[in-house]
Amino acid sequence: MEFGTETLDLVGYAASFIVLLSFFMKSINTLRTVNSVGCALFIVYGFLFDVPNLPIIITNVGILAVNGYYLFLKKEEPKVPFKEEK
Repeated sequence: MEFGTETLDLVGYAASFIVLLSFFMKSINTLRTVNSVGCALFIVYGFLFDVPNLPIIITNVGILAVNGYYLFLKKEEPKVPFKEEK
């Protein structure tokens, strides 16, 4: 399937913008969620080339897997406030 340069650029710019936007999130879970959307767009972007761009695809699949691990599998340990011993 062939896509024009404009479509390719649009997906790439959207992915870049969303990944950049994710770093402005205060909550780590929100950061990972928004970043995952950007990674998914980068994966799509990698497949839109005439020959799939494997470095883009592999890197973003890896980042998406890490985000998924921390969002869905890793249970966060409760934070205990620092207690000074007497």
